[in-house]
Amino acid sequence: MMRIVFDLDGTLVDSVPDLSSAVNVMLAGEGLGPLDSATVTGFVGNGLPKLVERAMAHVGLHPNDHARLTQVTLDAYKAEPTARTRVYPGVEEALARLKAGGHRLGLCTNKPYDPTVEVLDHFGLGQYFNVVIGGDSLPVKKPDPEPLLHTLVALGDGPALYVGDSEVDAETALRAGVDFVLFTEGYRKSPIEALPHKHTFSHFRELRGLIG
Repeated sequence: MMRIVFDLDGTLVDSVPDLSSAVNVMLAGEGLGPLDSATVTGFVGNGLPKLVERAMAHVGLHPNDHARLTQVTLDAYKAEPTARTRVYPGVEEALARLKAGGHRLGLCTNKPYDPTVEVLDHFGLGQYFNVVIGGDSLPVKKPDPEPLLHTLVALGDGPALYVGDSEVDAETALRAGVDFVLFTEGYRKSPIEALPHKHTFSHFRELRGLIG
């Protein structure tokens, strides 16, 4: 049986609507208008502090305010982490089948741990994961390979796959020496062929067939 680790945002769930709302709460507090979802999607991928940094640069806010505005955004996000977020079609069925098939499942995300667990539990997905590593669980975040390697060690021995949607996920898997499976309907900014991967899929009903 395999160790299969998943990313969260853009892979299992579409969380941009709630992230956009949190960013726009922060911007409103600075007297600025909202950003649209497409713009915020372009800022996602390296954790919430980097998301805020990119949003601040986009609207011309001073970098010295980054720590304060990151906290404002995080507080706004923690207040409503699931109000607009949606699970991608077929996710729960795929996780249930993989778990029932004896595979060991982990989750490795750059989202902070507490809202990660809240999102998983809200949608009933937490039951499928043996290990959950958030963006603040270790001193480093993806694409540093350590969060993924830490997750895999906690899952035990055996062959491994990492399932994600983005450039960050592909680089993380490459640096960790783990085969990467690309979900093509997430937050990827580059062409599919630009990301190193073993397999691709566009709907979670396809995943079971790729893993076996």
